[in-house]
Amino acid sequence: MAGYALKRLMTEYRELTLHPPDGILAAPVDEENFFEWECLITGPEDTCFANGVFPARISFPQDYPLSPPKMRFTCDLFHPNIYRDGRVCISILHAPGDDPTGYETSSERWSPVQSVEKILLSVVSMLAEPNDESAANVNAAKMWREDRVKFNQIADNLVRKTLCLPLADS
Repeated sequence: MAGYALKRLMTEYRELTLHPPDGILAAPVDEENFFEWECLITGPEDTCFANGVFPARISFPQDYPLSPPKMRFTCDLFHPNIYRDGRVCISILHAPGDDPTGYETSSERWSPVQSVEKILLSVVSMLAEPNDESAANVNAAKMWREDRVKFNQIADNLVRKTLCLPLADS
């Protein structure tokens, strides 16, 4: 199975190289291991994350694309759908099949027709429009709902940090 996964990842990498999505760079960490990728995601325009450059890693299982990869931001990112350790929590990265909690439909979850590009575009969309009803970071979700000004200040400082700019006064 790992042979098929490697071939699929090589094909997806070639496609991303030929037609990169705006604001996204992604590639294997090195040519010896196509199962670990590094990414740079630019914060979506007209959002509190605009202009930030957020590094992340994607780890693919040996049975990819039957099982979803795992994605983790390697920088600080205060967001309702990102755990404190940087792990991304979105439906497209959840194991295929029925959701044991009944929150997601099986069509929202991982399927082998998904791709690295679709994952990355979903993450950009998540940055722009958090799902505060399914929070990985409850404090961020609560602040997103109840104190958007403070949330935006935190996001602005995270963007500044990614660009090595001085932090704004809180």
